[in-house]
Amino acid sequence: MDPCSFLYLLLLLCTKQILAKPTFRKERIRLDPELNNQIPEDNQSFQLDHEAFLGKDESKTFDQLTPEESKERLGKIADRIDSDNNGFIETEELTSWIKRVQKRYVYENVARVWKDYDVNKDNHISWEEYKQATYGYYLANPEEFQDAAEQFNFKKMMPRDERRFKRADLNGDLDANREEFTAFLHPEEFEHMKDIVILETLEDIDKDGDGFVDEDEYIADMFIHEEGGPEPDWVATEREQFADFRDLNKDGKMDKDEIRHWILPQDYDHAQAEARHLIYESDINKDKLLTKDEILENWNMFVGSQATNYGEDLTRNHDEL
Repeated sequence: MDPCSFLYLLLLLCTKQILAKPTFRKERIRLDPELNNQIPEDNQSFQLDHEAFLGKDESKTFDQLTPEESKERLGKIADRIDSDNNGFIETEELTSWIKRVQKRYVYENVARVWKDYDVNKDNHISWEEYKQATYGYYLANPEEFQDAAEQFNFKKMMPRDERRFKRADLNGDLDANREEFTAFLHPEEFEHMKDIVILETLEDIDKDGDGFVDEDEYIADMFIHEEGGPEPDWVATEREQFADFRDLNKDGKMDKDEIRHWILPQDYDHAQAEARHLIYESDINKDKLLTKDEILENWNMFVGSQATNYGEDLTRNHDEL
């Protein structure tokens, strides 16, 4: 394989994995101050959060603006979040805004990649189109992938994608419309895809392949040990969380039902938790409401949070919001 083809293939696969992977390490840690005050120290840095979600080199949206420009645009967003125009932003208003931003991101993300997979331009994406666009070079030239790890990754990823595609394909014709393809790329947003999210999470973390997640596998998903190095305090807290709240039947491991309770709890709203976290950190007078002044006082936190799509909304034209 020539270097250009190989680099293109790696880029395509990496992009696909970024778009399709339902859960990420930091996303599996629920940061809700009223549920758990032991927030990992590295999550206190808003700039690091911003870089983690957008990429260190590519996420220039915040850096491109002066603090004054950022605050001006953030103030306009605050006015829009305050839907009843009473001068205060309540948890419900901020939650609704975050859900709107999340939903917009999902559908814009699908729109950006649609043309790459809809090869015959019929406004549907078949499994064959997706398979050929993503794995076609490997399928046609398997002899060029001599590395065992590369072969393993391809052989593992393609059936996993096919399984997810078939679950997203509600009418079973292996030809996804926009909504079905959105469910394929973002299964965590669709109720009928939740079992796939749980199964893929289990497969990602269960390194010994026994069908369960033990404490060490749970911690390894969030924290990579340095040989002989100490664990941060938040890791010790997560070990306690595993024993007290993750391993519900106290058998030393998590099964699928316990993983569901962990990553997709019925009584937990991620957008609401983010809203509560932002209010908790920014509510100067502790009245459980935010004013525009309080938001602007803590503007660096908001440009790195879901409330502004991790800073992206600060570079959008006001009319786009």
